[in-house]
Amino acid sequence: MIMKNLFFAFVVAAVMAAPVYAHHSFAMYDQTVTKTLSGKLTRYVPGANHAQLLFVVVDNDGNVVMKDGKPMQFGVETGSAIAMARNNVTVKTMAEGTFITVRFYPLRDGRDFGALAGMLITCGKAMPHGGCTEQTGQRMIGDSF
Repeated sequence: MIMKNLFFAFVVAAVMAAPVYAHHSFAMYDQTVTKTLSGKLTRYVPGANHAQLLFVVVDNDGNVVMKDGKPMQFGVETGSAIAMARNNVTVKTMAEGTFITVRFYPLRDGRDFGALAGMLITCGKAMPHGGCTEQTGQRMIGDSF
């Protein structure tokens, strides 16, 4: 009877742990490819497990990039809000309208979303001449993140 109860407890624990492991999988992102985009932040969404940066894609002159006749919307998943705050990335520092540049791993299925791949630069409310780069902005997240 004790062995049966132990086996049952093990099965229950394994089933309950499966969603945790599935949640932290980055298999949906192509981690063999990194891309870089600049954008105008529309929203920073802090979260316990992951935060998100949502933005409208812009070119190096700050002009909105169009896709299918509409402004191209993009999103990037980051670390947790706590981890981001340690790097001074908060709702206050990532206000709507802030120009940003991110390096990310794209989704394998091609949708307009990715996972932060070690670089986040902010450039304030006006796009600097030549684009939002390490030379014209502030690097919030570095390669060590």
